[in-house]
Amino acid sequence: MQLELLNKINSPADIRNYSKDELNKLVDELRFYIIKTISEIGGHLAPTLGVIELTVALHKVFETPKDKIVWDVGHQGYAHKLLTGRFDQFNSIRQFGGLSGFLKRSESEYDVFGAGHASTSISAATGIAQSQKHSGKDFRVVSVIGDGSMTGGLAFEALNNAGHLKTPMILVLNDNEMSISPNVGALNNYLTKIVTNPTYNRIREEIWNISGKLPFGKSQARTILHRLEDSLKSLLVPGMLFEELGFRYIGPVDGHNLSDLIDTFEKIKDIKSPLLLHVLTKKGKGMASVKKDEYHLDAVKFHAVKPNGSSNGKVSNKKNASTPSFQDVFGSLVCEIARNRKDTVCITAAMREGTGLVPYAKEFPDRYYDVGIAEGHAVTFASGLATENIRPIVAIYSTFLQRAFDHIVHDAAIQHLPVVFCMDRSGIAGEDGPTHHGALDIAYLKCIQDMVLAAPKDGNELRHLLYTALDYNNGPFAIRYPKATSVNFDSKGQSELLSIGSWEVLRQGKEMTILAVGPLVFDAMNAAKELEKNGVSCEVVNCRFIKPMDEAYLEHIINQFNQVITIEEGVINGGFGEGVSAWLSANGFKGDVKTIGLPNKFVEHGPRQVLLDKYGVNCEGIKSAFINKSLTVDSDTNQ
Repeated sequence: MQLELLNKINSPADIRNYSKDELNKLVDELRFYIIKTISEIGGHLAPTLGVIELTVALHKVFETPKDKIVWDVGHQGYAHKLLTGRFDQFNSIRQFGGLSGFLKRSESEYDVFGAGHASTSISAATGIAQSQKHSGKDFRVVSVIGDGSMTGGLAFEALNNAGHLKTPMILVLNDNEMSISPNVGALNNYLTKIVTNPTYNRIREEIWNISGKLPFGKSQARTILHRLEDSLKSLLVPGMLFEELGFRYIGPVDGHNLSDLIDTFEKIKDIKSPLLLHVLTKKGKGMASVKKDEYHLDAVKFHAVKPNGSSNGKVSNKKNASTPSFQDVFGSLVCEIARNRKDTVCITAAMREGTGLVPYAKEFPDRYYDVGIAEGHAVTFASGLATENIRPIVAIYSTFLQRAFDHIVHDAAIQHLPVVFCMDRSGIAGEDGPTHHGALDIAYLKCIQDMVLAAPKDGNELRHLLYTALDYNNGPFAIRYPKATSVNFDSKGQSELLSIGSWEVLRQGKEMTILAVGPLVFDAMNAAKELEKNGVSCEVVNCRFIKPMDEAYLEHIINQFNQVITIEEGVINGGFGEGVSAWLSANGFKGDVKTIGLPNKFVEHGPRQVLLDKYGVNCEGIKSAFINKSLTVDSDTNQ
């Protein structure tokens, strides 16, 4: 397909004089170009394909960037990026040094609010809209939220507050699951046209005002009007929940009918009250693989795709047959555990595929819980199960578990409930960038009293730690692992219960010791072998327990070594290395301690190994730390 329009667009202003025929051609070009580009370089595909007409309609009707569009999550914003001056950079999206795969304020004035986590758009849009009271500015505010994000508690907290404040804003509910499809049809299209018509709204308001001026029966008249309108809406449209929260409900409308979307936005854009527009879309619309009545499966499969280097628009998610990832090992192990222990269940927050729980959900559907994008609820729900001697395994990405910090403290730790937390994507999460890097979990969990925190060096040790966690009854137990290969895994291996807090000496040495967390023990082993060639004798320790630490081994350090190097795939501030340094200092260690980890800044997006190499969290970083024998850190490596 020739790009006759898309490559000429420098800003949304360029499309505002387009005819509807030209806009429909632009929609086709956007869909073609996104599929072609993302299938070649990789990235989130299905989410944006479902909102292309919606994106075009929003930028056609609203005067962005003066008017503010607040997107939820952000991976549905690829078409938005293309319409806002980033066409020439689009083929760098999610690439090291290129465009972010999410909304990013520093990238464009059109990215009003940074978005990587879900359910934030309504809260942010409410704040942006309310700011006009204090700044004296005048603009329109639109929040676009996917129905998946509506499962998050933050979304409903925001709805409650925005409705109470009568905030003038439009909330677009992008419903891509057809959950209310029976309500779509000619009658609903007719109702939508009526309720969005300015004349209808004016008459509705005037009748209401007149009813308030009646000399008698004002209360009864308004009650009857309320009941009439509510009954009609309850019968024909699914908007009563939002109406009760203070939002005027409109819809549902066809999210792929560009003309209807534009007409609807033109009619509602200046209504000065909270308003919800319900838009029905198909996630992944336009992909050749999508078949009628089967697009749910394809939309999940192609939510994000790996690069295949092709230029034919075909996508592939084939996995190589090498050692399985930690994610896949976890999925295999929880099934293994469930077959032997009837008291276990698995809980996740809308991340069945991402956490490796697909096989578990199929084999043990009655013991699998997906609570939606509600991490706080997942933790407290798990804590409730634990009070009745059910052993919950909570699988959540490290970065998303941050949202449940208070629940971990108050509902699990204080009550000493044995909830097992399994944190995927700990450390560098790759091309998803700073919103998804699991850089903080060591720091935010290590400070919680009575929390056990562990990290396996490989897939086999993940098995040992999972069984050890389920054997531990005194409180919560967290296990972190990266988005990476599990290095070693024997699917028929045997479990081993580990002593809580015990470390493993993998290589003995005389001059210094390297304390490594997780798979970084293999970098430590390689560094020790290379240093040995230069006559340096290095001990290497697998610090599989981050908390509690192996104090017996730490005491051994005081008597044996003059230099200690720690290495972890997490932020240094508040991390494992700081804990080791503090303990040694308090107990009289006079030698040098060098901590290697992620810097005190938000790390950019890029391939995991590229970023680890950049910040010296690798074999070379360990060798440099010894050779320099200095605690001074280069500004562009560690801190």
